[in-house]
Amino acid sequence: MSGGRAGIRGDGPAGIGDDGPEGDRDGGPARRPDDTPAPQAPPAPSAPRIGTVLAVLGVAAFSLTFPATAWALTGLGPWSVTTCRVVLAALIAGGAMAALRVPVPDRRHWPGLLVVAAGVVVGFPLLTTLALQTSTTSHAAVVVGLLPLTTAAFSAVRTGVRPSRVFWAAALAGAAVVIVFAVQQSGGAPTTGDLYLFGALVACAAGYTEGGRLAGHMPGWQVIGWALVGCLPLSLPGAVFALLGEDIHLDGRTVAGLLWLAAGSQFVGLVVWYRGMAAIGVARASQLQLAQPLLTLVWSVLLLGETLTPAAPIAAVAVLVCIGVTQRARVPAGANRDNRP
Repeated sequence: MSGGRAGIRGDGPAGIGDDGPEGDRDGGPARRPDDTPAPQAPPAPSAPRIGTVLAVLGVAAFSLTFPATAWALTGLGPWSVTTCRVVLAALIAGGAMAALRVPVPDRRHWPGLLVVAAGVVVGFPLLTTLALQTSTTSHAAVVVGLLPLTTAAFSAVRTGVRPSRVFWAAALAGAAVVIVFAVQQSGGAPTTGDLYLFGALVACAAGYTEGGRLAGHMPGWQVIGWALVGCLPLSLPGAVFALLGEDIHLDGRTVAGLLWLAAGSQFVGLVVWYRGMAAIGVARASQLQLAQPLLTLVWSVLLLGETLTPAAPIAAVAVLVCIGVTQRARVPAGANRDNRP
């Protein structure tokens, strides 16, 4: 029967008939199967707020890194601490990805993952662990307070984003406070540990910037997960040789410090940190780390018994003011353009 439903569906325009979309039956414009989909709604206003919360949680996790390293060094050598934390974190990440059957990243993402691995999986942990053999955790934390400015600079070069002058002024002011505090803490003379720490700044800033960019193309936990798993061929034999070649005296404090470094600092902290950077941008998120040295100072007093100088509260207030300004300063709309899939 030519007038039946089949005839209408075959002879009439696409989308007309009982099988078409509801809007077409009501007289709306016909939609071809190859029409471009309607643009998605903009992200909810709460997205930047959630991103900020996640980045703050990452900073809180990182603030415990130096005290945990000091605990781990009480029973392990620096090479054992560095390699074992990577191996343990890689096993956690690899197990999670295997259980969820996460696909292997595209080939185009692997160069960035190598930068993440070199910066935050190997470079920063190794250099800071070597530094903490001669520096106190409080001093190391203050020197690493330059990391926000370093990360923002790397982000500007890598993504082409140019924050406003107010942003840079506040970032430089926060860095200046940190530098003055560091000089006051060390008596005005740089140490060998400081050289390790400055190298760690560069390595970590590069890893943060590249990881924040990749977190727009894959979940943040997969960014750090694949970086960790990719290091296993080197970190696993390295851990074996380090454990055989260094003195080992395990106790509760050593084990607790190592476990936090692997699960908290090396995996969970980086997961929420990268996700936060993907939501609010690398430059803005990096400035939240101005608070990290001050949090570490508190942990060094509570967990390690180190003393806090009278200048610490003054530096804390100044840094918090700088953080507030950077979070309100204008950042171009394209700040996250490299963070979108």
